[in-house]
Amino acid sequence: MEIRVVRVNSANASAAATINSKIVEQKEDKILKTLAKDVRIDGFRKGKVPPFVLKARYGDKVKADAEQEAVKELYDAAIKELGIEEKSVVGEPIFSKFDKKENEIDVEIKISFKPEVKLDGYEECIPEFKTLSVTKKEIDERISSLVKLSAPLKTVEAKRGLKNGDFAVIDFEGFIDDAAFEGGKAENYTLEVGSKSFIEGFEDGLVGLKAGGSKDVKATFPKEYANKDLAGKEAVFKVKLHEIKERDIPEEIGEDLLKKFLPGEENPTKELLEKKIKEQIKNEKTSKLYHEELKPQFVEAIVKKFTFDLPDNIVEQEIDIHFRNAFANIGKDELEEYKKDPKKAKDKRETFRQDAEESVRLTFIVNELAVLNEISVTDQQVTQMIYYEALQYGQDPKTHFENYKKQGVLPAIKMSMIEDKLFQTLFDRANKGK
Repeated sequence: MEIRVVRVNSANASAAATINSKIVEQKEDKILKTLAKDVRIDGFRKGKVPPFVLKARYGDKVKADAEQEAVKELYDAAIKELGIEEKSVVGEPIFSKFDKKENEIDVEIKISFKPEVKLDGYEECIPEFKTLSVTKKEIDERISSLVKLSAPLKTVEAKRGLKNGDFAVIDFEGFIDDAAFEGGKAENYTLEVGSKSFIEGFEDGLVGLKAGGSKDVKATFPKEYANKDLAGKEAVFKVKLHEIKERDIPEEIGEDLLKKFLPGEENPTKELLEKKIKEQIKNEKTSKLYHEELKPQFVEAIVKKFTFDLPDNIVEQEIDIHFRNAFANIGKDELEEYKKDPKKAKDKRETFRQDAEESVRLTFIVNELAVLNEISVTDQQVTQMIYYEALQYGQDPKTHFENYKKQGVLPAIKMSMIEDKLFQTLFDRANKGK
């Protein structure tokens, strides 16, 4: 079998050969002999089944395996001739030709491998940014908010109407077209008026009501409401207000509050609280700056600055992902148009090529930057992150992890964590240099 290998660029090559039918037949005989040692067929002793009987029963499968072995020889020879290691190959080889003829098969495969990525001067791509500061006003506002949220509720004794910021203890029942609906009733429910935790119109409708009073409140469910039976419909809620409560906010931050806000501190003081709050606000500002401003700018700059050959098969896979995601959001009529017109679908798919190439290029850049900066994420850290995410959403951690595993997205999650950790490291380093 004469093999022709062509290196297309630094990340792609093609290998072609004509596989003679005799080569395939030789491999078939070898497979049949191995098969004969173990297969059991009624009427024949183990290991004594004639080849023609095996061929009659397993011929198609044996021939396919023989052809696959021949193609594997082509692949192995191409890798050897290209002088690359098996671990450098990325993705599966793509068949650009598999033409079966009477006495031979014309085969051509495309092989892709990791490109060489050099990132000299990548630091220049990190955007300029100002050192973040925290004002005394921001610290005071945050502490006031903490004090307010932690303050206990007390009953309002004055005979006044309900206002925004109050807590109303109510009974209510909702009706649509004079019929009560499921989930629209509660007793002694405590609602913060103005929190917008109920549908629009409900809380505003309670304003001015006095303790002991009752009222019919009209409110309309949003059109996008989760319960489709209620979405977009106007409801009438019969409400009885038992009592009005408000926060009992202390004038000064006492020792008890300081201990609550600074658990584990031997000597909690207001100065220490202010210091901790300042750090918290600065960390929040820094995180927002990194993710919303610096990261997009850095990604855009580094993808433009460093160009290199990309593995074709990985790019094509990425285009397919973009293409499928786009099709998931189109209507039935448009989908039918693409089915009837393959050229239109092909042209649509091609519109994602640039985005796909940039995405693949960024992946290799991030990998190289992670190596240069000794950034890594363990499988255990990935598992811990997924478990923590599940707990946040009130889901079973093991089930949540298994769902991700079945979807095959664990490598992508790990890559995302490495990316976040890498950018955090790079931006922190730049920040300390200021």
